Amino acid sequence: MEVSRMSQKFNAGDIVQLKSGGPAMTVERPDIYDEGSYICVWFKGSSREMASFRADVLIMSAPLKD
Repeated sequence: MEVSRMSQKFNAGDIVQLKSGGPAMTVERPDIYDEGSYICVWFKGSSREMASFRADVLIMSAPLKD
């Protein structure tokens, strides 16, 4: 399934956060199995975490500083 770029709210590489708070996450790609959702990745200590989130629960976040 191809996702229309016109309908995308976020792009790969965007830094996002849940509206309710939590860690900064990087959008990896649209979730091809759940339209309107995005696969996001973040680190919990040294462990890489990944989950799918609906666009309506995400907000853009400021990029992390070095």
